[in-house]
Amino acid sequence: DDKAHGFGVYCHLDGAKYEGYWEEDKQHGEGLETWPDGARYNGQYVQGKKHGEGKFTWADGSTYHGEFVDNNIQGTGKYNWADGREYNGTWMNNKMEGRGVFTWPDGRKYIGDWKDGKQHGEGIYIKEGKNRKGIWEMGKRI
Repeated sequence: DDKAHGFGVYCHLDGAKYEGYWEEDKQHGEGLETWPDGARYNGQYVQGKKHGEGKFTWADGSTYHGEFVDNNIQGTGKYNWADGREYNGTWMNNKMEGRGVFTWPDGRKYIGDWKDGKQHGEGIYIKEGKNRKGIWEMGKRI
């Protein structure tokens, strides 16, 4: 058959490029994908999708290093925004979910539970060395 298998490089007409392993014409195994805007993904693929450990860098310089499932940020990982914010914890379908630590550039911190990308459940908010323990519901302290 004439399907891509093994190591190879594919250059898209739009300037995107994939360099890595293939199986049955799909990205499979370790690979590096780059886009014309400067975004890049270096990590694992399974049957053409980002799946497993990887690092994605967006054009603005934001990065995520951690687990992917079916092209989604899912599992454990660390996201650094270009403006200095950081979240280190668990993810589900590209949103903060479960337990994690969110840090703002000015040093404020939230350590606790997340649901659907928002603080939700038990947590501790730290500002200027003072800890405020509490319960959050969809991003608001109650």
